[in-house]
Amino acid sequence: MNPILEQFDALIFDMDGTLIDSMPAHMDAWEQTAQHHGFPYDREWHHSLGGVPTRKTAEMIGQRYEIELDAAAVAETKRQKWEAMGAGPVLIDPTYAVFNQFHGQKKIAVGTGAERAHAEEMLEEVGILSRLDALVTASDVVNGKPSGDTFLKAANTVGVAPERCVVFEDTEIGRQAAEAAGMQCIMVVDGQICWPK
Repeated sequence: MNPILEQFDALIFDMDGTLIDSMPAHMDAWEQTAQHHGFPYDREWHHSLGGVPTRKTAEMIGQRYEIELDAAAVAETKRQKWEAMGAGPVLIDPTYAVFNQFHGQKKIAVGTGAERAHAEEMLEEVGILSRLDALVTASDVVNGKPSGDTFLKAANTVGVAPERCVVFEDTEIGRQAAEAAGMQCIMVVDGQICWPK
C-alpha cells in the first residue's frame, strides 16, 4: 500500500464511482430521465457532475440548456428510474482494499453528494455502513460539492483536523471540494487509484 497514507489520521471516501461502482447505472437513469422530460443528454457532462446532489444537477441542466425545468420533479423521476433498474451496487476493489487495510487504524468516513436515505441503502447493501466512523450526505449540508462543507463536516464528526484528512474522489467537482476543505485528494479514475508520485 502506498506510504503516502501514513501521514493522515482519517480517510474520507466519496461513494459513487470511488468506493461503490454505481455510476453507469446513474448515467443510464439520467439518460432515461432526459428522454422522459425532453431535455438533451450529454453523458460526458453528466459524468463530470458525479457527487453533485440530484436536485442541484436538475437545476444545472435547466441553466445549461436555458429551459424551464421542475428540479424536484426531475430529481424524483431520476430516483425512480434508478431504483427501477435494480442495479445493485458493487464495491470498487482498489479503494475497498484501502478501506479494509486502515479500518480500525484510522478514522474512515464517506462524504457523498447522494441523499442520506440512498447513501445508507447503498452502503448497507455492500456491508460497510456499520463500519464507518461518519457518513455525510447531501441531506446533511447546505452547500454540496464543490463546496468543501461535506468533507469538513466529515472531518469534524470524526474529530480530525482537515489537514490530517485525505479524500478519495473520482470527479473534478469532488477534487475541488477536497481542496476547498484544505485536504489532500487522491483521484480514482475508472476504478483505479492514481497514487501521487
